[in-house]
Amino acid sequence: MPGLSVIRRNGAVTPFDPMKIAVAMTKAFLAVEGGSAAASRRVHETVEALTAQVAAALTRGGEARPALPIEDIQDQVELALMRGGHHKVARAYVLYREERAAARRKAEATAAVAAPALRLRRDDGTLAPLDEAALAATVAAACAGLDGVSADAVLAAARQGLYDGIAEAELAQALILAARSLVERQPDYSYVSARLLLARLTREADGFVFGDEARSAGYADYFLAYVKAGIAAERLDPELGRFDLARLAAALKPERDLQFQYLGLQTLYDRYLLHSGGVRFERPQAFFMRVAMGVALNEIDREARAIAFYDLLSSFDFMASTPTLFNAGTLRPQLSSCFLTTVPDELDGIFKAIRDNALLAKYSGGLGNDWTPVRGLGAHIKGTNGESQGVVPFLKVANDTAIAVNQGGKRKGAVCAYLETWHIDIEEFLDLRKNTGDDRRRTHDMNTANWVPDLFMQRVEADAAWTLFSPDEATELHDKTGTSFAAAYEALEEKAARGEVKVFRRVRAMELWRRMLTMLFETGHPWITFKDPCNIRSPQGHVGVVHSSNLCTEITLNSARDEVAVCNLGSVNLMAHVADGGLDGEKLARTVATAMRFLDNVIDVNFYTIPEARRSNLRHRPVGLGLMGFQDALQALRIPYGSEEAAAFADESMEAIAFHAIAASASLAAERGRYASFDGSLWSRGILPLDSIAMMEEARGAPVEVDRTARLDWDGLRERVRTAGMRNSNVMAIAPTATISNICGVSQSIEPAYQNLYVKSNMSGDFTVVNAALVKDLATRGLWDEVMVADLKYFDGSLGPIDRVPADLKALYATAFEIEPRWLVEAAARRQKWIDQSQSLNLYMAAPSGRALDELYRLAWRKGLKTTYYLRARAATAVEKSTLNGTDGRLNAVAAAVPLACAIDDPDCEACQ
Repeated sequence: MPGLSVIRRNGAVTPFDPMKIAVAMTKAFLAVEGGSAAASRRVHETVEALTAQVAAALTRGGEARPALPIEDIQDQVELALMRGGHHKVARAYVLYREERAAARRKAEATAAVAAPALRLRRDDGTLAPLDEAALAATVAAACAGLDGVSADAVLAAARQGLYDGIAEAELAQALILAARSLVERQPDYSYVSARLLLARLTREADGFVFGDEARSAGYADYFLAYVKAGIAAERLDPELGRFDLARLAAALKPERDLQFQYLGLQTLYDRYLLHSGGVRFERPQAFFMRVAMGVALNEIDREARAIAFYDLLSSFDFMASTPTLFNAGTLRPQLSSCFLTTVPDELDGIFKAIRDNALLAKYSGGLGNDWTPVRGLGAHIKGTNGESQGVVPFLKVANDTAIAVNQGGKRKGAVCAYLETWHIDIEEFLDLRKNTGDDRRRTHDMNTANWVPDLFMQRVEADAAWTLFSPDEATELHDKTGTSFAAAYEALEEKAARGEVKVFRRVRAMELWRRMLTMLFETGHPWITFKDPCNIRSPQGHVGVVHSSNLCTEITLNSARDEVAVCNLGSVNLMAHVADGGLDGEKLARTVATAMRFLDNVIDVNFYTIPEARRSNLRHRPVGLGLMGFQDALQALRIPYGSEEAAAFADESMEAIAFHAIAASASLAAERGRYASFDGSLWSRGILPLDSIAMMEEARGAPVEVDRTARLDWDGLRERVRTAGMRNSNVMAIAPTATISNICGVSQSIEPAYQNLYVKSNMSGDFTVVNAALVKDLATRGLWDEVMVADLKYFDGSLGPIDRVPADLKALYATAFEIEPRWLVEAAARRQKWIDQSQSLNLYMAAPSGRALDELYRLAWRKGLKTTYYLRARAATAVEKSTLNGTDGRLNAVAAAVPLACAIDDPDCEACQ
């Protein structure tokens, strides 16, 4: 290959010689297959072909690259062996590379002792000898108490990036990245990286709060100085300075800083910890106490409540949503997660709704907009005697507003538009996320969702006709649900048949349904959500209508022109409540009781950017308690996700959370009073979420296919709710928890594991993620080694194709695309019977087809699900399975999960969690 050179490990550049590749592969083949004449001939032919493949791979666009590190060439050899199906030879090659790397590390460590001393550039610019002993002590402290990690390995990896005159900040980062590069070998290196980052953060924070004064050795002294400095910097609410700070400081638990994994702490550092001029002055335990204090401001004994809230958060038993963590205790405490609005059918109202979006998004709110009332394309405009352009041009403006207002610079703005299936513009609405067509009628950044009435699904099942209307001629449909909607809709169809409706169009329901699924297949949108289950089972049907869900499809609250629905979210860490082979019911009850008080407090201390949100939230007081770590809990209990046992555990765990959440809200009502619109609600009539399934069956005239088993004393709780009332109109919703689950180091929400080894990308960078429980199980059985790492990379994080892995582990650690989608729906249905709102439910399909999608979404409807979220499928292509060693996460080991046939990088629903 003329022009291609190789960068050796010593920095020398030499010409590329394909013969060296051929020799190395030949040795590997002969070591595995023996050296008979027949074998040698076969090996020679195979090696010749593989060498040609490697040479071709090293050419990009037909032109030779000027120089490549030797490791990149070895990676290509490894990849060619795997792709050729020569797995045993590939394993031998991987092991040989690792042995050589270990020998080099040992040699480097030996050479470092005799190497010339490096100098460190201090922050003031002066040079001083690098203190090797202190460096070693820092790394040793970070590795203390962790099994399977080596301080020498971290030091050896770090030294490769050191140079004479290295700055203090660069040295700290070099250590962090060195430990981070070893995570794929042993997951506990994630804790090493986190501890090294913690040391850097501690120096940064102490430098800010103490200035030139002597540093304190204690967290308590730091905390007192932190509050003073934060108020002076106008980052903290001055009211925090009026707490008994000494009492709070004494309650801090510094050892909990060691709970963080690297992804969690780096996320906290980048996005949550308070800073001034780019300097982070908030350490983790101060952060949790700041949030706790901000939420306890109105309590009588606010120190005691702040300590209780702090214990809940800092233990990772429960975590509040991102807006609460961002803003509690600050000068603008906008703590709510989600806002639902209804857009009226007039120009002033439309642009007021868009303005409201901007104000709500500014302080990290996620938005769901009901656009159904806006008249459709071709409808008459009385004021101008013209024709409407429909809803799409206004959606384009809303899309661009969400991008312009990027939530205070902390994360992208995000909004979801909802439209009912009978709207005359529904077919254009389905096309909004397409990459073809008139770009003025496309919204590439806005999420979209179908708001589907039961009548439409019944027409689909009957293969009947469906009529589309413009809302200005069908005003009665927007606020009607169930049988009332069906009657009004059929009457409107009769009017259209008589010529009394000007703008309408008849389509085949099945054809529209197929198009909905096709767009979901092609673009990942619009999501499928069901209007009637959300309304019929809503506790608040007596005072309004649920017109949409939110950005992540778990909130189902009433909205109207004068009422913007608000929800305040938090999630129980289910993994933290598993003990002795089951749920720890007593601990869960304590956690839920404190969490519900925390969420109820958010409503009163919240900063509201628009009056409609304040009015709604104070009147109804809804909260959404959810969960995370479901997959971790299953694996701890040795239950495969794709099983009846997993569905039963979903049922049991959600029943327990629901029972304690409702009981806690009733207790708060006895202490603080019922929410204002309680009378007439389902709660007041003794109808709990489980009971409302019968109401849905009556409206549909068909059974809802869900198990009704109950284990707890629901009769006693019904009477308690009737007597004491409820403090909150709604109490449960399962959000995606993408970011807060990272902080806690557990699996997201109710999600199955995407892969067992992959690189996660978010706003904080790229992070190697390894399933630590799997590594532990494999190590116990003598199966965790470099070859297993290579196999996991090659097979996209799946154990299924790896022959030497036992069947029980393959079932337990099956990834999302290996689980039959019906099990995801079944588990969700078993949860939904207990939840008064909804859940963010992603659906995964390894090999989607039109029939499979049709069956899956009809199943979700028949089982009574209220909403679904993203549909995900494997990417059409995968990135190279290159080693992560030495890349610092810059190379993805496996393909990233994407919505079906769509390159949207929004799996986390950042706006909610």
